[in-house]
Amino acid sequence: MATRIFFEPIKFTQDPGLVINPLDSGSSNQTPDIFLSKSQVVTIGIQQVMNVDSSVVFNSITMPTSSISPTAQFTIDNGLINIQETLISNVSSIVGNLNITENYTSTEDLTVKGTITADSFASAITQSATLFKSGSTKFGDSLDDIHSRTGSLSISGSYSLNNYSLNEISNDTTLADNGVTSIVTENAVKTFLDDGAGVFQTYQRKSFAHTGSFVSVSTASFTATTASAPTGYTATSEDDFMFFVNGVIAEYDALTVQQAGSSFLLKVNNDSIGYDLQTSDEIVAFGKFNS
Repeated sequence: MATRIFFEPIKFTQDPGLVINPLDSGSSNQTPDIFLSKSQVVTIGIQQVMNVDSSVVFNSITMPTSSISPTAQFTIDNGLINIQETLISNVSSIVGNLNITENYTSTEDLTVKGTITADSFASAITQSATLFKSGSTKFGDSLDDIHSRTGSLSISGSYSLNNYSLNEISNDTTLADNGVTSIVTENAVKTFLDDGAGVFQTYQRKSFAHTGSFVSVSTASFTATTASAPTGYTATSEDDFMFFVNGVIAEYDALTVQQAGSSFLLKVNNDSIGYDLQTSDEIVAFGKFNS
Protein backbone atom coordinates (compact mmCIF):
# COMPACT_ATOMS: atom_id res chain seq x y z
CA MET A 1 0.00 0.00 0.00
CA ALA A 2 1.38 3.43 -0.95
CA THR A 3 2.14 5.90 1.82
CA ARG A 4 0.60 9.35 1.53
CA ILE A 5 2.42 12.20 3.15
CA PHE A 6 0.90 15.72 3.20
CA PHE A 7 3.25 18.64 2.84
CA GLU A 8 0.98 20.67 5.03
CA PRO A 9 -0.46 19.09 8.16
CA ILE A 10 -4.23 18.57 8.79
CA LYS A 11 -5.70 20.32 11.77
CA PHE A 12 -9.20 20.01 13.33
CA THR A 13 -10.62 23.10 15.03
CA GLN A 14 -12.97 22.68 17.97
CA ASP A 15 -16.03 24.97 17.77
CA PRO A 16 -18.50 25.57 20.66
CA GLY A 17 -20.63 22.48 21.18
CA LEU A 18 -17.98 20.04 19.90
CA VAL A 19 -15.36 18.11 21.81
CA ILE A 20 -12.14 17.04 19.90
CA ASN A 21 -9.54 14.75 21.34
CA PRO A 22 -6.59 15.07 21.42
CA LEU A 23 -5.95 18.83 21.44
CA ASP A 24 -2.60 20.43 20.84
CA SER A 25 -0.92 21.20 24.15
CA GLY A 26 -0.23 24.69 22.94
CA SER A 27 -3.75 25.34 21.65
CA SER A 28 -7.14 25.25 23.39
CA ASN A 29 -9.20 24.45 20.32
CA GLN A 30 -6.97 22.72 17.70
CA THR A 31 -5.54 19.24 17.26
CA PRO A 32 -1.80 18.61 16.79
CA ASP A 33 -0.45 18.51 13.26
CA ILE A 34 -1.60 15.39 11.45
CA PHE A 35 0.63 14.27 8.48
CA LEU A 36 -0.94 10.82 8.11
CA SER A 37 2.53 9.31 8.10
CA LYS A 38 1.47 7.26 11.05
CA SER A 39 -1.80 6.08 12.53
CA GLN A 40 -3.43 8.73 14.65
CA VAL A 41 -6.96 8.62 16.16
CA VAL A 42 -9.00 11.83 16.42
CA THR A 43 -12.35 11.69 18.28
CA ILE A 44 -15.03 14.32 17.60
CA GLY A 45 -18.11 14.45 19.79
CA ILE A 46 -20.50 16.76 21.66
CA GLN A 47 -20.51 17.74 25.31
CA GLN A 48 -23.24 15.32 26.49
CA VAL A 49 -24.57 11.88 25.69
CA MET A 50 -27.21 11.82 22.93
CA ASN A 51 -28.55 8.29 23.23
CA VAL A 52 -32.32 7.70 22.76
CA ASP A 53 -32.73 7.13 26.50
CA SER A 54 -30.56 10.08 27.57
CA SER A 55 -31.81 13.22 29.33
CA VAL A 56 -30.40 16.00 27.15
CA VAL A 57 -30.13 19.48 28.67
CA PHE A 58 -29.72 22.70 26.64
CA ASN A 59 -29.06 26.12 28.04
CA SER A 60 -30.99 27.84 25.26
CA ILE A 61 -32.91 26.80 22.14
CA THR A 62 -33.93 29.18 19.36
CA MET A 63 -36.18 28.04 16.51
CA PRO A 64 -37.63 29.92 13.49
CA THR A 65 -41.05 30.30 15.13
CA SER A 66 -40.34 30.15 18.87
CA SER A 67 -37.69 30.72 21.51
CA ILE A 68 -37.27 29.53 25.08
CA SER A 69 -35.82 31.55 27.92
CA PRO A 70 -32.05 30.95 28.26
CA THR A 71 -32.55 30.19 31.96
CA ALA A 72 -35.03 27.38 31.30
CA GLN A 73 -34.07 23.72 31.46
CA PHE A 74 -35.16 21.86 28.32
CA THR A 75 -35.31 18.05 28.49
CA ILE A 76 -36.56 15.25 26.27
CA ASP A 77 -37.68 12.12 28.09
CA ASN A 78 -39.63 9.23 26.55
CA GLY A 79 -40.93 11.41 23.77
CA LEU A 80 -42.10 14.18 26.15
CA ILE A 81 -40.72 17.73 26.04
CA ASN A 82 -40.24 19.30 29.47
CA ILE A 83 -39.37 22.95 30.07
CA GLN A 84 -38.49 24.02 33.62
CA GLU A 85 -37.36 27.49 34.64
CA THR A 86 -34.52 27.63 37.14
CA LEU A 87 -35.07 31.23 38.25
CA ILE A 88 -36.79 32.07 41.53
CA SER A 89 -39.92 33.13 39.62
CA ASN A 90 -40.15 29.54 38.27
CA VAL A 91 -41.76 30.80 35.05
CA SER A 92 -40.81 29.77 31.54
CA SER A 93 -41.72 31.92 28.56
CA ILE A 94 -42.16 30.97 24.92
CA VAL A 95 -42.09 33.75 22.33
CA GLY A 96 -43.65 33.00 18.96
CA ASN A 97 -45.75 30.06 17.75
CA LEU A 98 -45.81 26.69 19.45
CA ASN A 99 -47.56 23.87 17.58
CA ILE A 100 -48.63 20.83 19.61
CA THR A 101 -50.17 17.84 17.83
CA GLU A 102 -50.64 15.71 20.97
CA ASN A 103 -51.67 16.39 24.57
CA TYR A 104 -50.12 19.26 26.52
CA THR A 105 -49.91 18.98 30.32
CA SER A 106 -48.94 21.85 32.60
CA THR A 107 -48.50 21.70 36.37
CA GLU A 108 -48.17 25.49 36.66
CA ASP A 109 -50.18 28.51 35.44
CA LEU A 110 -50.54 28.96 31.69
CA THR A 111 -50.85 32.52 30.35
CA VAL A 112 -51.67 33.09 26.68
CA LYS A 113 -51.69 36.63 25.32
CA GLY A 114 -52.91 35.60 21.87
CA THR A 115 -55.70 33.40 20.54
CA ILE A 116 -56.14 29.75 21.54
CA THR A 117 -57.51 27.53 18.76
CA ALA A 118 -58.37 23.92 19.56
CA ASP A 119 -60.83 21.19 18.62
CA SER A 120 -62.06 21.00 22.23
CA PHE A 121 -61.27 22.28 25.72
CA ALA A 122 -61.68 19.93 28.70
CA SER A 123 -61.32 20.95 32.34
CA ALA A 124 -61.65 18.83 35.47
CA ILE A 125 -61.48 20.98 38.59
CA THR A 126 -64.28 21.32 41.18
CA GLN A 127 -66.75 21.22 38.30
CA SER A 128 -65.86 19.92 34.86
CA ALA A 129 -66.50 21.72 31.59
CA THR A 130 -65.95 20.60 28.00
CA LEU A 131 -66.01 22.94 24.99
CA PHE A 132 -66.34 21.15 21.65
CA LYS A 133 -65.34 22.39 18.21
CA SER A 134 -68.99 22.20 17.09
CA GLY A 135 -69.90 24.80 19.72
CA SER A 136 -71.56 22.30 22.06
CA THR A 137 -70.69 22.74 25.72
CA LYS A 138 -71.08 20.34 28.63
CA PHE A 139 -70.84 21.57 32.22
CA GLY A 140 -70.78 19.38 35.29
CA ASP A 141 -70.34 15.67 35.80
CA SER A 142 -73.10 14.82 38.31
CA LEU A 143 -76.73 15.74 39.05
CA ASP A 144 -75.83 17.67 42.20
CA ASP A 145 -73.64 20.19 40.32
CA ILE A 146 -74.88 23.78 40.58
CA HIS A 147 -73.99 26.30 37.84
CA SER A 148 -74.48 29.97 38.65
CA ARG A 149 -74.07 32.91 36.31
CA THR A 150 -74.39 36.67 36.58
CA GLY A 151 -75.80 38.68 33.68
CA SER A 152 -78.09 37.93 30.77
CA LEU A 153 -78.44 34.63 28.93
CA SER A 154 -79.41 34.66 25.24
CA ILE A 155 -80.60 31.43 23.59
CA SER A 156 -81.53 31.39 19.89
CA GLY A 157 -82.25 27.65 19.77
CA SER A 158 -84.18 25.26 21.98
CA TYR A 159 -83.79 24.70 25.71
CA SER A 160 -83.89 21.19 27.16
CA LEU A 161 -84.98 20.52 30.74
CA ASN A 162 -84.90 16.90 31.91
CA ASN A 163 -84.84 15.85 28.24
CA TYR A 164 -87.97 17.95 27.51
CA SER A 165 -87.38 20.51 24.77
CA LEU A 166 -88.59 24.11 25.13
CA ASN A 167 -88.08 26.56 22.28
CA GLU A 168 -90.23 29.60 23.09
CA ILE A 169 -91.38 31.96 25.83
CA SER A 170 -94.84 32.86 24.53
CA ASN A 171 -96.76 36.08 25.18
CA ASP A 172 -99.86 34.78 23.36
CA THR A 173 -102.67 36.18 25.54
CA THR A 174 -105.27 33.90 23.94
CA LEU A 175 -103.21 30.70 24.48
CA ALA A 176 -104.59 29.67 21.10
CA ASP A 177 -101.34 28.17 19.82
CA ASN A 178 -101.58 25.22 22.21
CA GLY A 179 -97.79 24.96 22.01
CA VAL A 180 -96.32 21.99 23.86
CA THR A 181 -92.79 23.46 23.81
CA SER A 182 -93.67 26.98 25.01
CA ILE A 183 -93.54 28.68 28.41
CA VAL A 184 -96.13 31.44 28.80
CA THR A 185 -95.45 34.84 30.35
CA GLU A 186 -97.20 36.24 33.40
CA ASN A 187 -98.88 38.83 31.16
CA ALA A 188 -100.28 36.12 28.85
CA VAL A 189 -101.76 34.16 31.74
CA LYS A 190 -103.26 37.22 33.44
CA THR A 191 -104.77 38.55 30.22
CA PHE A 192 -106.18 35.14 29.34
CA LEU A 193 -107.78 34.80 32.77
CA ASP A 194 -109.19 38.31 32.61
CA ASP A 195 -110.53 38.01 29.05
CA GLY A 196 -111.36 34.32 28.84
CA ALA A 197 -111.21 32.26 31.98
CA GLY A 198 -112.30 35.31 33.97
CA VAL A 199 -115.60 35.24 32.12
CA PHE A 200 -115.98 31.56 32.95
CA GLN A 201 -115.21 32.23 36.59
CA THR A 202 -117.93 34.89 36.65
CA TYR A 203 -120.33 32.40 35.07
CA GLN A 204 -119.35 29.74 37.61
CA ARG A 205 -120.11 32.09 40.50
CA LYS A 206 -123.66 32.78 39.32
CA SER A 207 -126.01 30.93 41.67
CA PHE A 208 -129.44 32.47 42.26
CA ALA A 209 -132.81 31.19 43.54
CA HIS A 210 -136.27 32.02 42.13
CA THR A 211 -139.80 30.95 43.04
CA GLY A 212 -141.96 29.76 40.18
CA SER A 213 -145.66 29.95 39.47
CA PHE A 214 -148.11 27.28 38.28
CA VAL A 215 -148.81 27.20 34.55
CA SER A 216 -150.13 23.68 34.13
CA VAL A 217 -149.83 20.24 35.70
CA SER A 218 -146.58 19.79 33.76
CA THR A 219 -145.18 23.35 33.56
CA ALA A 220 -143.98 26.02 36.00
CA SER A 221 -142.79 29.50 35.06
CA PHE A 222 -140.04 31.67 36.59
CA THR A 223 -139.52 35.34 35.88
CA ALA A 224 -135.78 35.00 35.28
CA THR A 225 -133.18 34.57 32.55
CA THR A 226 -130.61 31.81 32.42
CA ALA A 227 -126.95 32.73 32.44
CA SER A 228 -125.29 31.97 29.11
CA ALA A 229 -122.20 29.76 29.22
CA PRO A 230 -119.05 31.35 27.73
CA THR A 231 -118.04 30.39 24.19
CA GLY A 232 -116.39 27.00 24.13
CA TYR A 233 -118.23 25.66 27.17
CA THR A 234 -121.31 23.42 27.38
CA ALA A 235 -124.55 25.39 27.12
CA THR A 236 -126.59 25.97 30.26
CA SER A 237 -129.15 23.20 30.80
CA GLU A 238 -131.35 21.67 33.51
CA ASP A 239 -128.17 20.09 34.89
CA ASP A 240 -127.12 23.55 36.09
CA PHE A 241 -130.20 23.90 38.34
CA MET A 242 -131.87 22.24 41.32
CA PHE A 243 -135.66 22.28 41.50
CA PHE A 244 -137.61 21.85 44.73
CA VAL A 245 -141.35 21.03 44.78
CA ASN A 246 -142.75 21.64 48.23
CA GLY A 247 -139.20 21.37 49.61
CA VAL A 248 -138.42 18.06 47.88
CA ILE A 249 -135.82 18.00 45.11
CA ALA A 250 -137.23 16.83 41.79
CA GLU A 251 -135.55 14.07 39.77
CA TYR A 252 -133.48 15.42 36.85
CA ASP A 253 -134.56 12.62 34.52
CA ALA A 254 -138.11 13.96 34.54
CA LEU A 255 -137.20 17.62 33.87
CA THR A 256 -136.46 19.89 30.92
CA VAL A 257 -136.04 23.66 30.83
CA GLN A 258 -136.79 26.31 28.22
CA GLN A 259 -136.08 30.03 28.05
CA ALA A 260 -139.10 31.74 26.53
CA GLY A 261 -138.37 35.45 26.36
CA SER A 262 -138.15 36.75 29.91
CA SER A 263 -139.72 33.60 31.32
CA PHE A 264 -137.82 30.50 32.35
CA LEU A 265 -140.02 27.43 31.98
CA LEU A 266 -139.72 24.19 33.89
CA LYS A 267 -141.40 21.25 32.17
CA VAL A 268 -141.89 17.94 33.92
CA ASN A 269 -142.68 14.49 32.66
CA ASN A 270 -145.60 13.62 34.90
CA ASP A 271 -145.32 9.89 34.23
CA SER A 272 -141.61 9.89 35.21
CA ILE A 273 -141.98 12.19 38.21
CA GLY A 274 -145.06 10.33 39.42
CA TYR A 275 -147.34 13.31 40.12
CA ASP A 276 -148.86 16.45 38.60
CA LEU A 277 -148.01 20.02 39.51
CA GLN A 278 -150.74 21.87 41.38
CA THR A 279 -151.55 25.52 41.85
CA SER A 280 -150.83 25.22 45.56
CA ASP A 281 -147.32 23.79 45.04
CA GLU A 282 -144.28 25.81 46.06
CA ILE A 283 -141.74 25.43 43.25
CA VAL A 284 -138.24 26.87 43.79
CA ALA A 285 -135.36 26.83 41.28
CA PHE A 286 -131.71 27.36 42.29
CA GLY A 287 -128.91 27.63 39.74
CA LYS A 288 -127.41 29.51 36.80
CA PHE A 289 -129.59 32.59 36.50
CA ASN A 290 -128.21 35.95 35.42
CA SER A 291 -129.52 37.50 38.61
